Amino acid sequence: MTERPCIIILLLFALILPASGQVRVRVFARQNPSSVVFSVTRGKYELDVFDGKPVQVAEGDPVILARYQNKIAVKTLQERSFLCDSLIVKELTDDCAFMLRLNDNTQLRRTYSGDLLVHSDLGIMVFINICDIEKYIAGVVRTEGGAGRNSEYLKSQAVLARTFLYKHFSRHLIDNYNMCDGTHCQAFNGITTDQAVNKAALETKGLVALDPDSNLIISAFHSNCGGETSTADNVWLSNHSHVRKVIDPYCLHSPNATWRKTIPLAEWTAYLKKNGFNPGKNEKVSYSFSQLTRQNDYVIGSFSIPFSRIRNDLKLKSTFFSVQQEENNIILKGRGYGHGVGLCQEGAMVMASRGFKFREIIGFYYPDVIITDIRYAKVVKNDF
Repeated sequence: MTERPCIIILLLFALILPASGQVRVRVFARQNPSSVVFSVTRGKYELDVFDGKPVQVAEGDPVILARYQNKIAVKTLQERSFLCDSLIVKELTDDCAFMLRLNDNTQLRRTYSGDLLVHSDLGIMVFINICDIEKYIAGVVRTEGGAGRNSEYLKSQAVLARTFLYKHFSRHLIDNYNMCDGTHCQAFNGITTDQAVNKAALETKGLVALDPDSNLIISAFHSNCGGETSTADNVWLSNHSHVRKVIDPYCLHSPNATWRKTIPLAEWTAYLKKNGFNPGKNEKVSYSFSQLTRQNDYVIGSFSIPFSRIRNDLKLKSTFFSVQQEENNIILKGRGYGHGVGLCQEGAMVMASRGFKFREIIGFYYPDVIITDIRYAKVVKNDF
């Protein structure tokens, strides 16, 4: 009777944390392609359809994979064509790489490493890349953080990307993969040849950010905080002690520090009325509102509306803005770009350029966190 709970706990660990140093990423999740061209860019691969003889694919050999009803149509260079429910393309040598190109879009092509699983699900082709975790982390950092950055900044992004991966490793487990390649998880456009990014991932291998209770933190980041980061409850309606408001002097002169938008007064009034504002027929209303420090709601008398709703509805750069009425126009004077929670990327870049190390950068935006190996983290359920 005492063995069963132990077995269950071990199974949970196996499901949530990877044992092989690999991650399963669904690629082209948003594009839903009807066909792709697979080609080997480095090494050798083997195409296995599970119910037939494996087909070797050499460097440069194209393989067309197309959706056909609820099947996958496969056509190789040798003019061999067949239908299947699923297939796996396995690497046969070390350090292999392959390219996927959308057949109807010659511009959208991405390079991956590791293996590729393909199956049909209700008429949709699902592509799952099984790759090394650190190569995945480097790809995320390159996609999310950009190129030509200071190494300490890249290391800070690598630690946060790895923390997110492990915290949400079971997010898509019911669908047989861990992460998608869009912003629902982490943007991932394949492996990168940027040596600085690859080096940053390897030099921080296994490192994650934990709170004082050894829980993986919410490793959020954004482009620019406008001089003040936001608490988590201001964005996700749940508070976390390690996600605090931080006054940030480093990003104030960066490209996304400020913004401005003009909206006709009639349009602004109509929007507010749509959300429950009732000014009265003869009542003179002042729409001006000063947000010197981050606040949750825009307030006019007894009426209030969350800044987060205004931002989402009007597609604004941030929730950190003041409202100024000028004759027949409303001027929104904004600060920052993004949700404002966690690490400010432009601020972190400035810190790195001034000699701060990645641990100091993360510690500035996440006070009291611990940077340590994933082995010391508690395994917990997803927070959101």
